[in-house]
Amino acid sequence: MKQPLAYIHPDAKIGNNVIIDPFVTIEKNVEIGDNTWIGSNAVIMEGAKIGKNCKIFPGAVISAIPQDLKFAGEETYVYIGDNTTIREYVTINRGTKASYKTIVGSNCLIMAYVHIAHDCVIGNHCILANATNLAGHVVIEDHANIGGLVAVQQFVRIGAYCYIAGGSLVRKDVPPYIKVAREPLSYMGVNSIGLRRKNFTNEQIQQIQEIYRYIFLKNMNISNALEYIEREIPASKERDDILLFIRNSTRGIIKGFNSMRIAQNYEY
Repeated sequence: MKQPLAYIHPDAKIGNNVIIDPFVTIEKNVEIGDNTWIGSNAVIMEGAKIGKNCKIFPGAVISAIPQDLKFAGEETYVYIGDNTTIREYVTINRGTKASYKTIVGSNCLIMAYVHIAHDCVIGNHCILANATNLAGHVVIEDHANIGGLVAVQQFVRIGAYCYIAGGSLVRKDVPPYIKVAREPLSYMGVNSIGLRRKNFTNEQIQQIQEIYRYIFLKNMNISNALEYIEREIPASKERDDILLFIRNSTRGIIKGFNSMRIAQNYEY
């Protein structure tokens, strides 16, 4: 349903049963899937490809050009999956020639004032709470839950099923299935509550806990811990996901919690 007070470029492709409220702007080279709602004063800019059953709340700006001085006007995109909710004043920038796309998956909740920079990839079923800010090239895997006011440095990768406490500064990669907090950001245990909510069994959770004891709590270096885990702990999807994530980390992973290190960090 098109409101007469909305601007829709004639080349935009609008699906069936899409509701577009007054004062929305939709530019050329935009696609919007069936049954999506676009709230007043939202701006959907060139290169946005939005899925079905999405909700875009007032004031959101989707597919603005990157805030990157290297951007030279190349044709790039933002892809948003189905059933994703984007709340008030979220900004999602389109990609650069590094990947030509920014991606937000399906069934995500992106809360108010979140910023997702160029070339980020957000998986499915992710929650980004209010005022989270992602720099460019960040990857967040499926089912991650990011607290409010979190800042994520460029090129950081956050593993599946993670929980990141509100107000955190994320400078290193965060392996899957864990919860992290404090400054500097540290391992605070396995995200067992989140995993149970996602129907992980007690046996799966216990194996994940055992794996992370060797990585973060046994005073082993990472290489030795990974070799031990691969040799001594039975193969499973969760074990293999953790090993692959850490071995592929280019920034290095967060550290284990160390009360002495935290105390030294706050010495005056």
